[in-house]
Amino acid sequence: MRGLVKNRHLARAITDRGFFEFRRQLEYKAAMRGGQVVVADRFFASSKTCSACGHKLETLPLSVREWTCPACGAVHDRDVNAAMNLKNMAVSSTVSACGEEGAGRRPKTVVKPASVKQEVSSRLTQ
Repeated sequence: MRGLVKNRHLARAITDRGFFEFRRQLEYKAAMRGGQVVVADRFFASSKTCSACGHKLETLPLSVREWTCPACGAVHDRDVNAAMNLKNMAVSSTVSACGEEGAGRRPKTVVKPASVKQEVSSRLTQ
């Protein structure tokens, strides 16, 4: 892989393939277990949006690791804020009015009642 990535013509195609395979496997496993994969848009401003009030900054350089929201005054760690925004985006896109889909981690399972012995007990008949 390292040698192939050094070729500037192939590097992007090779590295993109790894993320494609990861996403394919993630979607496959989620579908197998009744889950759902929610994908954020590539340009979703998860770092620049305040998770407390929703205010969006115009610019936020990568060198800034902690920032204060000018609207509400909340202090944010860049990565934690982005994670909270992505979590909120994923939850809001999977909630339904009836509460079935997206509610909980697993689909509802029907429990089969335990089998009962059908013989008449000799103690009860005497």
